[in-house]
Amino acid sequence: MVLRIAFMGTPDFSVPLLRALVDAGHEIAAVYCQPPRPAGRRGLELTRSPVQRAAEALRLPVYTPRSLRSEEEQARFQALALDVAVVAAYGLLLPKAVLDAPRHGCFNAHASLLPRWRGAAPVQRAIMAGDAETGMMIMKMDEGLDTGAVACVEKVAIGQDMTAGELHDRLSQMAAGLMVQALAALEEGTLKLVAQSGQGVTYAQKISKEETRIDWRQPATGVHKHICGLSPFPGAWCEMEIAGKKERVKVLQSQLVKGFKGKVGQIEPESLTVCCADGAVRLVRLQRAGGKPLDGGAFVRGAPVRAVF
Repeated sequence: MVLRIAFMGTPDFSVPLLRALVDAGHEIAAVYCQPPRPAGRRGLELTRSPVQRAAEALRLPVYTPRSLRSEEEQARFQALALDVAVVAAYGLLLPKAVLDAPRHGCFNAHASLLPRWRGAAPVQRAIMAGDAETGMMIMKMDEGLDTGAVACVEKVAIGQDMTAGELHDRLSQMAAGLMVQALAALEEGTLKLVAQSGQGVTYAQKISKEETRIDWRQPATGVHKHICGLSPFPGAWCEMEIAGKKERVKVLQSQLVKGFKGKVGQIEPESLTVCCADGAVRLVRLQRAGGKPLDGGAFVRGAPVRAVF
């Protein structure tokens, strides 16, 4: 049985899931994503989202409303006569009228082990908090923030040096397979929904600009996880003294170092090893403003570092 689906997503994360639904033979009645955003040095160019570009390449109808709260937008959505809506990192809240419109409701692919890390940045927050594992969950949406009943779950271990970018890509592929599995069970009438626990609820707030700066006064493990959790975007950063001037530099990859002692913030220039409150980290991959990402050796050869702040 083919399901008539509206797909709702915006970033790269969502693209494999859209393609998986098409490959599974479902009818994609509409694709919803956020509107094109200003880009370019002057912000005069409009850039379509990854999902919009993928949908247009697949010759699927695309809608990019700024909100779904108007009666006009809700009526258009209801007129699609959907079996189900599939949501993955869409970025807009779904009003009750939209949630209730599809025959089987709306199902969301959420990148955490709910109820831990409800909200906007579950991938980054799981790494930054030092979680040993996370996962992908398919959830039937309700009016709460990621509070709906769970249909499917798959777990993944978070390696010591795993970055948010690496985990993002892993979970993106998992979401595609898990949603196709959930929809197959929905078609067969065998999909089971389990209410979330009321214990262990945490919220994954958006990453603020203020918290992206590296604080060397933290233990090395915390500094390392901070760097991993913000790589590659938005990127953890510090200031470095290079050629007698302070420069803001992103640190995209690091490693924990044992047996290195010194004052907090002290750096060994050759290896780019920095002392923290407890232990040390080696800065493995860095990026100067306007420059390309470089491994530590290449970075040092082009920009001798005297201090970090």
